[in-house]
Amino acid sequence: MHKKRFSQASRVVWVGFIANVLLTILKFVAGILGRSSAMVADAIHSVSDFITDLVVAGSLRVASRPSDGNHKYGHGKVETLAAAFVGGVLFAVGAGILYSGGNKIIDHFSGDPIGKPGMVAFYAALLSLAVKEVLFHYTIVTGRRVKSPVVVANAWHHRSDVYSSMATLLGIGGAIFLGPRWVVLDPVAAIVVSFFIFRVAISIMREALMELIETSLPEKKENEILDIAGGVDGVHNPHNLKTRKIGSCIAIDLHIQVRHDLNITQAHDITVRLERRLRERYGEDTHISVHTEPL
Repeated sequence: MHKKRFSQASRVVWVGFIANVLLTILKFVAGILGRSSAMVADAIHSVSDFITDLVVAGSLRVASRPSDGNHKYGHGKVETLAAAFVGGVLFAVGAGILYSGGNKIIDHFSGDPIGKPGMVAFYAALLSLAVKEVLFHYTIVTGRRVKSPVVVANAWHHRSDVYSSMATLLGIGGAIFLGPRWVVLDPVAAIVVSFFIFRVAISIMREALMELIETSLPEKKENEILDIAGGVDGVHNPHNLKTRKIGSCIAIDLHIQVRHDLNITQAHDITVRLERRLRERYGEDTHISVHTEPL
């Protein structure tokens, strides 16, 4: 399971990496030739994409390792840490783009007019939007299928690029087609891009940090676990439930009551059935600890 999951997740990451390298080169060339600060900002954003792709690929390799003497719950937290890193990089990129776009607007109204962007920048933004939308759907589907938080985070990184390219497209298009008075729309678009990036970055970091500080699973999922346990023959009064996420897996610690007249083998068989039901629902890699008490 670990090898299959790692193979699928790695494939989507490397596809994204190659696409990001090619798009970054295209955007820088189009931004320079087309005199577009929004396109250059978008290119800088894409640099962060293939850097985080490398981080994601490395974290997946480590997280795919089986449990060992020092990591009895596996290495899944590495994925979570990498997801937090992706969010942090996105936030820093957003701050840089906001600063650059703001300075250009100030310069423009201080007597240093912005040049009209060229059509090459417009076409590059259009192509980037299409490629990134395809990458987002490809990555999010794979990330959810293999239950990888870092791949899902990377998918939302691609989606932030879609927003970025859309704002860039509108800004460049406005600057080109609405006349010289509207060239300021180009850096305005860069600023709009930065706020889209902030929104995605904060969402990714919040989810990763909640997992790193051992936040319990949502109440709805905990109630589902208790319902599953209560439906197993021989299990009474499931209680004292503790849950947490470990990368793509979950950990369940649960107390149950069994009839006091059962022998050890019979009580053990009940816990085995319970563990089997939970793993059928939440995956074979689910960490389960069941404590039995007499009824």
